[in-house]
Amino acid sequence: MVTFPNSKINIGLNIIGKRNDGYHNIETVFYPIDVKDALEIIPSPDSGTDIIFTSSGNPISGNTDENLCVKAYRLLKKDFPEIPSVKMHLHKNIPMGAGLGGGSSDGAAVLLLLNKKFNLNISEEKLIQYALMLGSDCPFFIKNKPCFAEGRGDILKETSIDLSGYKLMIVHPGIHVNTKEAFAKLDPKDYSAAGSLELAIQKNITEWKTYINNDFEKPVFGRYPEIKKIKSIMYENGSLYSSMSGSGSSVFGIFPQDMNINIKFPSHYFSHIV
Repeated sequence: MVTFPNSKINIGLNIIGKRNDGYHNIETVFYPIDVKDALEIIPSPDSGTDIIFTSSGNPISGNTDENLCVKAYRLLKKDFPEIPSVKMHLHKNIPMGAGLGGGSSDGAAVLLLLNKKFNLNISEEKLIQYALMLGSDCPFFIKNKPCFAEGRGDILKETSIDLSGYKLMIVHPGIHVNTKEAFAKLDPKDYSAAGSLELAIQKNITEWKTYINNDFEKPVFGRYPEIKKIKSIMYENGSLYSSMSGSGSSVFGIFPQDMNINIKFPSHYFSHIV
């Protein structure tokens, strides 16, 4: 069985404050976009190994046991021992360390695929609970619809925001921003006030530039001026709204549907229009 985990952008990202559990409370709007990986899971005849994981496309760093796809499989296997040994192959297209949620999407896709393939009958609410064990962005990809998010990003409320009448340009300069380090560089006095984003997102998109921001931009732009420059270039070329997604380093721009976007970035950048 094959599925195609998609990525997301954050429209606005307000850091409200640090929680007692060490995480941060946030406000953001998660919006799914059509930049995708490919994931295949099939039963494995090798019952001596619970999972055989392979990958292609963009190289995946780190220990395989720490990959969210593998962790998602073992998370369900613990509660549903009837799940057989599997072969899992991930073709990685979504840039990593980019603020697009690719790893989170892959992990959530494993939960959804195993639930469907092996008739586990896990409810959406329970899948969201499993997803949160994998990471703060993962619950969104269970719903995979535009959502206003609070808490760690796990308190989700579907929203009517629709960008289908616009062009989105996503640019990743190949810089890997460590999310943990990005949080550490946030100054608490820069934290946004709660409640501002849900109101601001209802304004006309031409006003978003004034009212909606990403709190990670200040520390990330300070360290990586190259990322800040991408945002400036998008505005110089007619973007209605541009922002870094998540903790970076991808930057997206929202353009009028009829605009011919002709922006040239260095050849090693990932650049995609949806």
